Amino acid sequence: MRRRDFLKLLAVGTAWPFAAAGQERNIPVIGFLGLGTLDPKNLVQFHRGLNQWGFVEGQNLAIEYQWATDGQQISELAAKLVQHRVALIVASGGMPFAKAAKEATSTIPILFSAVGIDPVEDGVVASLSHPGGNVTGLSLLTAELLSKRLELLQKLVPAASKIAYLMNDDSTGLGSNGAKQQDEEKQIAGELGLRIYYARNESEIDTAFAAMAKDQTQALLVASDPVFGHRHTQISALSEHYHLPTGYTRREYVDAGGLMSYGPSFTEAWRQIGEYAGRLLKGARPQDLPVQLENKYELVVNMRTAKTLGLTVPPLLHAIADEVIE
Repeated sequence: MRRRDFLKLLAVGTAWPFAAAGQERNIPVIGFLGLGTLDPKNLVQFHRGLNQWGFVEGQNLAIEYQWATDGQQISELAAKLVQHRVALIVASGGMPFAKAAKEATSTIPILFSAVGIDPVEDGVVASLSHPGGNVTGLSLLTAELLSKRLELLQKLVPAASKIAYLMNDDSTGLGSNGAKQQDEEKQIAGELGLRIYYARNESEIDTAFAAMAKDQTQALLVASDPVFGHRHTQISALSEHYHLPTGYTRREYVDAGGLMSYGPSFTEAWRQIGEYAGRLLKGARPQDLPVQLENKYELVVNMRTAKTLGLTVPPLLHAIADEVIE
């Protein structure tokens, strides 16, 4: 299979045909639980981490992908993976997916990628160094970076006084601690002088951008959220349509035409998750693998978009950027 065709298969989230055959051939099967699909670049990194431990999908490993289109499907899909007796569950859609997997099984190892939520305070693991139980993973805390992203955006748009913050206020499945952290995020945004707009789905994202345009918003910051990440192309296109300089937490937006991003390196994060998956498949126990804290952050700037918006990228910002898309 050509690499291009392989990436297409990953992008559309089709269940890999080796899942059933894997059980027949007695090779381990990873259950992959997420929202929509994962960016192909991140999936490639996940496989790279697995390869470090000698696992290659289609040879000595199978992966069953289960993609939810909304929050109502999460528990059902988690239960489905448990019924299929997978060797490991990777919860890629954030804490609600990790919780659903944990509720579905107390024996199958679970790996999570949690963005913006403390897994200890949320009760998913006992501690970062000693997770306990059958769950471990990678935590990416992004709310603390909001002021830094605002600072970087203001360097690009120094004249902007009306700056908005787009976030998802749906706390369903986040638990009391997740809702608390969501409230803290709102408070931080308010203290920074950002006007908050809310969106929970595709149509509400359209509505929020229209409202921002009506309010003569001059710049925008987008919160880190699985729903937004799944619709990064839509959000980047709307920012372009409304001529709105926008800062993001993930480089996928910038690759899709967004202006700038500053946040954790998700490609590196997924390599680490793949490496942990390999270790678990080799016999390591989740309770013995500390929860990783992603501390590598990257600044990506799209020069083409800056030019389209009539913005001048300061030489210092250009120099400190980890990547500049010319």
